[in-house]
Amino acid sequence: MTKVVGWALLLAAGVVSLSLAASVLDGQGTENWILPAQLASVAVLGGIVGAVLPGFVRGTTGRRVALGAAYGVAAGLVGVLVFFLLLSGFDGA
Repeated sequence: MTKVVGWALLLAAGVVSLSLAASVLDGQGTENWILPAQLASVAVLGGIVGAVLPGFVRGTTGRRVALGAAYGVAAGLVGVLVFFLLLSGFDGA
């Protein structure tokens, strides 16, 4: 059950964080920082989820944080894919 909660939290954050990063960083000279900021934020959130939910990833605390951060980046990339598909559809841009 802990894995389901962790993945649901990370996937929701991955989808929402791109819009939040774009709303903050959508300006002249900062638009290139939207994707790195989004991925960094979900990596940090993934590390926190890995540390707080010990059933999400097994192992030592350092390993849980590292794998949680990697899973956060994966969830962020899924969020980018979902956002792209919603924006341009399956036919492409």
